[in-house]
Amino acid sequence: MQEKNTRREFLKKGAITSAFAILSSVQAEAFSLANPGIDAKNIKFTGDSTKKYVMVIDLRKCVGCQACTSSCIVENSVPQGQSRTSVTEMEIGEFPDVRKGFLPQLCNHCDEPSCVPVCPTGATFKREDGLVVIDNKICIGCGYCENTCPYDKRFINKETKVMDKCTFCAHRLQDGLLPACVETCVGGARIFGDLNNKSSEVYKLISNFPVDVLQNEQGTKPQVYYIGLDNRLEKIANATISLDNLVQEALQLEEKQWTTVQLGAR
Repeated sequence: MQEKNTRREFLKKGAITSAFAILSSVQAEAFSLANPGIDAKNIKFTGDSTKKYVMVIDLRKCVGCQACTSSCIVENSVPQGQSRTSVTEMEIGEFPDVRKGFLPQLCNHCDEPSCVPVCPTGATFKREDGLVVIDNKICIGCGYCENTCPYDKRFINKETKVMDKCTFCAHRLQDGLLPACVETCVGGARIFGDLNNKSSEVYKLISNFPVDVLQNEQGTKPQVYYIGLDNRLEKIANATISLDNLVQEALQLEEKQWTTVQLGAR
């Protein structure tokens, strides 16, 4: 009996050692945070270090037409029912002093993005020009970045099965074009440019007008600035709980448990 127990312990220890060896090997290969595009100094991945891209949204000019949403879907082949940018329509005030309010929202391309450090593969990263982008070739769709983003502006693409979000139309910038949402904004409410360029419209607007960012208290330093942001709009937007959050709360699941449930449902 003692011989059998000794043999069992030996096999158990061997199995544990092998498991750790395999895990270490997988982590070293898959979770090394190495990104081939960045390592190769490909400008598509590094961006232009001389620029600092930002967007200004002048809410005094937004009419809620959703042209930005539609053009983004077409330009970036976003699946039906999903979107990289949207314009939330709200009613603010109390009768009889009530008015419509529109709040365009998209990835804020934060200076201190909370989504980057939680990515286990290095698929989400920040370029030298400020753009926060995703390398869908090494994204595993784990959902950690989605759960960490305080703005809820990331989603698993139903077709590609990996993370998706606004990129400021990085592929268009490379060709000297504006983001699709900016080019199609009928009211001229979306202004995009290089903050390092003191002659740019974004620099002049941010320098001469009071601007706000969403959820400044999060400390992520968003690079999407708003002119004329009524704090009631932000309060309503922040008070809107997503269906996912409601389900997570009802099931009383921790963040990691909820991520596992989400992955299993995909």
